[in-house]
Amino acid sequence: MKVIICGAGQVGFNIARHLASEQHDVTVIDRSPELIAKIQSSLDVQALVGYASHPDLLEQAGAADADMIIAVTLFDEVNMVACQVAHSLFGVPKKIARVRAQNYLASMWQDLFSRDHMPIDVIISPEIEVAQAAIRRLEVPGAFDMVSFCDGKVRAVGVRLSEDCPVVDTPLRQLTELFPDLNIIVTSIIRGGKLIIPSSDDQLLVGDNIYFVSEDSHVERALSVFGSDEEEARRIIIVGGGNVGAFIAEKLINNDSKIQVKIIELDVEKAKAIAKNIPKAIVLNGDALDVDIQKEANVKAAETIIAVTNDDKVNILSSLLAKQAGCRRAITLINNHTFGPMTYSVGIDAFVDPRQTTVSSILQHMRRGRIRSLQNLAGGAAEVLEAVALETSPLVGKPLRDVRLPDGIIIGAIVHDGEVIVPRGGTIIKPDDIVVIFTRLDMIKKVEDLFSVRLEYF
Repeated sequence: MKVIICGAGQVGFNIARHLASEQHDVTVIDRSPELIAKIQSSLDVQALVGYASHPDLLEQAGAADADMIIAVTLFDEVNMVACQVAHSLFGVPKKIARVRAQNYLASMWQDLFSRDHMPIDVIISPEIEVAQAAIRRLEVPGAFDMVSFCDGKVRAVGVRLSEDCPVVDTPLRQLTELFPDLNIIVTSIIRGGKLIIPSSDDQLLVGDNIYFVSEDSHVERALSVFGSDEEEARRIIIVGGGNVGAFIAEKLINNDSKIQVKIIELDVEKAKAIAKNIPKAIVLNGDALDVDIQKEANVKAAETIIAVTNDDKVNILSSLLAKQAGCRRAITLINNHTFGPMTYSVGIDAFVDPRQTTVSSILQHMRRGRIRSLQNLAGGAAEVLEAVALETSPLVGKPLRDVRLPDGIIIGAIVHDGEVIVPRGGTIIKPDDIVVIFTRLDMIKKVEDLFSVRLEYF
């Protein structure tokens, strides 16, 4: 596939890195010589300095025979115009644009991005993606990550194992013996910053971050088995009243009238606007790093604090202050991905990486085969995918013990006629079954091949 990426920031760089590792033909455009130099020295891609919306530069990048353009520069208008030029002048089949300003995305203006006006096939809104990621982490108390698949029937859940975990030092094969009716599969272990796709002989250790895939109704019990069961949050404090904080507050209040939401916002005008727009939320104007403001918000009685300002230091420190005061759980937005792994050691329970959420949204529209959805996990080292098994797939029609999946790929769940099946050695995948697969990033092409249409299908 030939792909043009407009923008060489964190998101553009990471998409280019993913696609280059899969041997796609990638060209990156950015007006910053420094960012382009970084791309050229780090990745096996073409890189051009200039404005991504200029027709001559897109022509130089090979737009005439490109399969896709992904516009993720810092400027919404450049992203939109780049897609328009790619469509009108070069006929690029698929156009993806990141649009931050919510003004463009209001439902009353939804025709703006239609084929007759500004033909963009996929709009990515980082703020909405981040807000939804934070809300997902609230849905499963005790987990640091959660993604739903198969219309909510299956969940991939991330849990950190503490000394209280009753199955520490237990080989995975014994979990089935100890809990025969627990329908889960441990799909990965992150230990010392390294991703492990486990075998049945691998043990769980204190400090491990693990992902398991489970039928939705078994998640609560699984969390209890791993020593991470917590009560659902009813009293929530949000630090930061920007688009992300406001979106989270509105969603929580609309979904459950019993939830009490307080918002701490530093800017007085923004605080007034939030109080007007979200009357059911309590809005406090002040600095979230001020102990008196946190006392006024009564953080010691709150179950969860969600810190989503634009400043990582404010997010981290306000979360730690709240935890120190007695708040049970902290969910923190981290823009600098190098801070992410450090957060667990200082007491933050879950973090949201906007780069990872945006990259996941974009990659979902690029995967080959019958892949319905995916999520980038473990700092970009892995993906969990939901795909439809075709009649010609090598997975279909024989027991899984005979399939011989490559190392680095593990099947977490199968949905057959609406029923969730936990895969065992004797399980047989049938045509049109939905399969949830966890894979290391370097194995993604093999996963795509498992779900691609072959000639004999026709």
